[in-house]
Amino acid sequence: MLCLLKRFLLAVGAVLAAVAAIGICFTNIIMFIKKKTDEEIMKRETDDGHDVFESFERMEKTAFVIPSAYGYDIKGYYVAPHDTSKTMIICHGVTVNILNSLKYMDLFLDLGWNVVIYDHRRHGQSGGKTTSYGFYEKDDLNEVFKWVKDKIGKRGLVGIHGESMGAVTALLYAGAHPDDGADFYIADCPFASFEEQLAYRLKVEYRLPSWPILPIADSFLRFRDGYRARDVSPLAVINTIEKPVLFIHSRHDDYIPVSATERLFKKKPGPKELYIAEAGEHAMSYTKNRDTYRKTVQAFLDKIT
Repeated sequence: MLCLLKRFLLAVGAVLAAVAAIGICFTNIIMFIKKKTDEEIMKRETDDGHDVFESFERMEKTAFVIPSAYGYDIKGYYVAPHDTSKTMIICHGVTVNILNSLKYMDLFLDLGWNVVIYDHRRHGQSGGKTTSYGFYEKDDLNEVFKWVKDKIGKRGLVGIHGESMGAVTALLYAGAHPDDGADFYIADCPFASFEEQLAYRLKVEYRLPSWPILPIADSFLRFRDGYRARDVSPLAVINTIEKPVLFIHSRHDDYIPVSATERLFKKKPGPKELYIAEAGEHAMSYTKNRDTYRKTVQAFLDKIT
């Protein structure tokens, strides 16, 4: 009898240890995703033909530090060479920082807009211990938005451009602030649902099923970082966003499928535009289709402003 009880306890212990290992390991990957170094970002951007770093160093800009509601500082720059209150806030993707935003900064500066670029939590010079793929980032974006409105005045026109996680952050922010948020949004290659994206990456990268890994990881994520994967879902809030949105995605994106943006576009009410880039992989729509990207953005801005 004692021998059977011992075996039972050992089996239960082994199951619990496996559950803990899955939960801790997978949430570590999510919360502490490996970031690219400044050198890696600059090399990639330069190799892609974005010669922006020396000009950024020389240009006049205002550094800012904004307190996050979560106890750290959000750091970035306000670049305002134009005599206008029109301002574009640019949100970068996961693993990179404002160095990745400079190509978009140049685009919007050239189109006559002033620009705000900043580092998301746990990226670049900003604080924060974990990455939450838009859940906490959307609230930081709200602090940046309020700072911009204080800077330019209540009547100033503000748009938000986001790439990948930055696009998710912009859409989640828009869903949380449907009436008092930005005037429009440009969402470049967002996922539709974090749960779906995690399941897709498990299948593609590790050839693993989503069950039971995701339910276990979700429980650990809620305990360790205060939210669940299902809480990070642009698709769940897109029907509340009445402000204009330009959706952008590369047709051959192999990291976040183009179907994510197509579903978001279909479900969003009110003014919207969709641009599917023919060349490029994930987050490469502008790099590989510069003229068309620029013309699409310009036409969208002309229509709504």
